[in-house]
Amino acid sequence: MERRLAAIVCADVVGYSRMMGADEAGTHAAFKAHRGAIHPVILNHGGRIVKYTGDGFLLEFPSIVGAIAAAIEVQRLMAERNAHLPAERVMQFRLGVNMGDVIFDEDEVFGDGVNTAVRLEAAAPPGGIALSHKAHQEASKHLTVTFVDRGPFRFKNIEDTINVWTWDPTSPEKTREPRPTPSLPAQYRTAIVGVLPFANLSSETDEYFSDGLAEDLIHALSLQSFFRVLSRNSTFAFKHAGMSARLIAREIDATYLIQGSVRRSGNKIRVTAELVAPENGEQLWAGRYDRDIGDLFAVQDDITANLCTALIPEIYRAEAAIPVRSVTTDLTAWDRFLRGLSHYYQPTKADYKSSISLFREAIAIDPGLAIAHTYLGTILLQGIHFGWIRNSRELWDEAMALAEAGVRLDSRSSFSYSLLAYVHAMQGRVEAGMEAARKALQLNPYDMGARGVFGVCHLIGGEHRQAIELFSVAAQRGNSDPRYQWSVLSAFSHYMLGQYDASLSWARESHYQNPNHLQCLAIRAAALAQLGRLSEAGEAVAGLLSQYPWMTIERLLSNIRWRNPADVAHYRDGLAKAGVPLTKLTLIDTKAKYAGE
Repeated sequence: MERRLAAIVCADVVGYSRMMGADEAGTHAAFKAHRGAIHPVILNHGGRIVKYTGDGFLLEFPSIVGAIAAAIEVQRLMAERNAHLPAERVMQFRLGVNMGDVIFDEDEVFGDGVNTAVRLEAAAPPGGIALSHKAHQEASKHLTVTFVDRGPFRFKNIEDTINVWTWDPTSPEKTREPRPTPSLPAQYRTAIVGVLPFANLSSETDEYFSDGLAEDLIHALSLQSFFRVLSRNSTFAFKHAGMSARLIAREIDATYLIQGSVRRSGNKIRVTAELVAPENGEQLWAGRYDRDIGDLFAVQDDITANLCTALIPEIYRAEAAIPVRSVTTDLTAWDRFLRGLSHYYQPTKADYKSSISLFREAIAIDPGLAIAHTYLGTILLQGIHFGWIRNSRELWDEAMALAEAGVRLDSRSSFSYSLLAYVHAMQGRVEAGMEAARKALQLNPYDMGARGVFGVCHLIGGEHRQAIELFSVAAQRGNSDPRYQWSVLSAFSHYMLGQYDASLSWARESHYQNPNHLQCLAIRAAALAQLGRLSEAGEAVAGLLSQYPWMTIERLLSNIRWRNPADVAHYRDGLAKAGVPLTKLTLIDTKAKYAGE
């Protein structure tokens, strides 16, 4: 147990009890969706979620400026999400922000500083923020919005009166992104996916929405380069046939079927979907999306994007887990690729080596297998970042050759263009990286990997605010593909902006996902050192060296081609302050130092 100064944010939903009484399940689902959307905002400002309450949550920040900035951004994001909804479905937060002495016991926080934040929340206007006078005084020079002095308030169980400052924002106009243009699917997709018409469980007038959702999903899935997607004409013929999934799959020769339903009640719509393997009836994935109807196209686009992001990795995993299909004892190129993919989804060093070997074998058997080139290039570069393979000029040259081969062999693959963009950017060719990333997004606007790689290009180019925005969007979609490491990349961009608390928050998130990630361990140590938390930084370096005893500053910087020399110097400074060895000559002394401590 320890006591220290901290910033506390308390939130609750206006009219939550009324909304629960009207639609319990829908309100809970909407609340969870809003929480997921604002989570990256909290991390971006160095905060953490202490706990969820029934109708709100409690947050802790090391900086009052960061806490208020996060609160403002959360309310602006919520205003944007509410902009197209009918009044009765709008969900607004009240936020109370206080700075004070707080007791930390394990992961919980206690004390008057917390109690005051809880009371302040009740004084905030719907969709707005209430600050204590102390919080406003400390952060006043850094505020980007105007808070109004509401005078002294007396709160229950708080002995002294508290002067309260409030902010009541106006809702910004929401703009919609243009809908993507059609694109033809690419080669090498032996799995066949059929999207059945979504069952309309509401009135006949809602048939257009259920049909439109299935059509949009067919289009979105067809933009990837792994499996084939049957056209609308192939699957909509079974709309009223009353046949089982197994019989439909045999009729259309589908490996997987996606089916679902749409149900409307007043101004609320619920979409359920499932991915099934029809031959054995196994449900591989299921999801449910509750949305408020406002702009129907916006709702349809949102659900389509979420479905697409969730379904594609599940199909990849299902294909990778299937036993070899060859009828002969000789494995085909595709069999070897799938075996390699199964190891790829098991992120250990041994699986990493097996995956590389199998991808190489697949390419040797069939040099035209584009996706094997792209995955091999991707995993080789991942090996550098995880510290499993030594960085070398030859490795980067091979990754570039593989990326170029992937694009040449499959010019419709956003994945291949994303790898090409990444290699260009990491080698310091930012403009070429940007061009390839834009091409990837043009080919598939639903590809969160391409969106995140676009963020990498901005990071390398020194445009860290743009990078953070792209990483946050990619992270919000919740993509579970191990190719993507948005958390550690966000940690780097925040570090470069001097936002060390946010850098630590994202590094913590990355550590949960990949506890041995080399770059995560390094950026965490650097951020701690820049915050002056040198004891913790030393412990972080000791952990880094225990995993990677050969690591030095020079090796960490050897594959960095950041455009801005100040960014490189900034990172070097943090690593040096943390105590990372500069060269091999200092490595033994540094290890001995931490061993002695």
